Amino acid sequence: MDFDALFTTQLDALKSDGNYRVFAELERDCGAFPSARSLDPDAPDRVTVWCSNDYLGMGQHPLVRDRMKDVIDLCGTGAGGTRNISGTNSHHVALERELADLHRKEAALLFTSGYVSNWAALSTLGARLPDAVILSDESNHASMIEGIRHSRAQKVIWRHNDPEDLDRKLAALPANAPKIVAFESVYSMDGDICPMAEIVEVAEKHGAMTYLDEVHAVGLYGPRGGGISESEGLADRVTLIEGTLGKAYGCMGGYVTGSHALCDFIRSFASGFIFTTALPPAVAAAAQTSVAYLKSSDSERRQQRRQVAHLRAALDRRGIPHLDNPSHIIPVMIKDPVKCRMLADILMRDWGIYVQPINYPTVPKGTERLRFTPGPLHTDADIDHLVEALTVLWKQCALAHEVA
Repeated sequence: MDFDALFTTQLDALKSDGNYRVFAELERDCGAFPSARSLDPDAPDRVTVWCSNDYLGMGQHPLVRDRMKDVIDLCGTGAGGTRNISGTNSHHVALERELADLHRKEAALLFTSGYVSNWAALSTLGARLPDAVILSDESNHASMIEGIRHSRAQKVIWRHNDPEDLDRKLAALPANAPKIVAFESVYSMDGDICPMAEIVEVAEKHGAMTYLDEVHAVGLYGPRGGGISESEGLADRVTLIEGTLGKAYGCMGGYVTGSHALCDFIRSFASGFIFTTALPPAVAAAAQTSVAYLKSSDSERRQQRRQVAHLRAALDRRGIPHLDNPSHIIPVMIKDPVKCRMLADILMRDWGIYVQPINYPTVPKGTERLRFTPGPLHTDADIDHLVEALTVLWKQCALAHEVA
């Protein structure tokens, strides 16, 4: 059988639909973020990155970099094993304590990524709790969906950010069934924020466990970076808070926090934790430094909020449509995969602006977009340049539509 032909057929269909993904090859230039060197011969040598999840530029912060280098010299590069077999280092333990304190929880558990922490925790909870039912917001991330699917627990989908629909669906379930309400704080594609207080109240009314994904909020919201649950004073009422170290903290890894019993339960039964090599100690140490730093420093968050507001206002003045939301994520809606790819290519080639087109299956068909994430290190000049480029392209697209 010609397997390559089978692969190629499906890849060709992806390309014809405009959903084939092309990676931009960049070199992050330490100390110059969000500027980067492009290795694409058709793009300028230097580009400004507008779609990074290193939301605060902490991946290049001197304290974080120095801590990683110091621990490499102390411990070497890799962890040398799983957490169970020689891979637990003092830096993993220190980071877990830091994260538990961040969310005011008894304990925390590290994973190799936010995807893995969601997949492993939800699949373990759903599989090991007898007759568990997981109620999932319809816009939850793929990692949560995969974890729920892998658990084989009963799944109930509730309408996005709709506590009343959640209430109805919880009420329809057996009173004695273990129920887990899984949702996010900041949704990464639309940038909307959940009505957390109402969701928590509904879950408490029905005796349900709350599972909160804060990956796009930790480091960014709350007085110490504890996320939306901290900023709204709800962390103590959420059973499990999951987060990442690969976004605002600028490192790598994922985690869950909760009671000692909850974290020990996941540690003891989650295959995604048990059977994978631990994070390198230097990565854990750098992440611990980043988390600790952002607990006390608010300047990065304040400057990010300023630049987000600056970009939104500039887009409004030029009539560039973008989704109105209260977060740091600014989606400019294109609603066509081919046009979305084309605009991203022109921005890179002619303007030195890198933004990745967001197409299906990341977002539903017909909602394709360019997703901008302004950070504290984007200058006012960077924002003005971006808005000017978008204005020119918007006028060209409108003219082309009129001619057609």
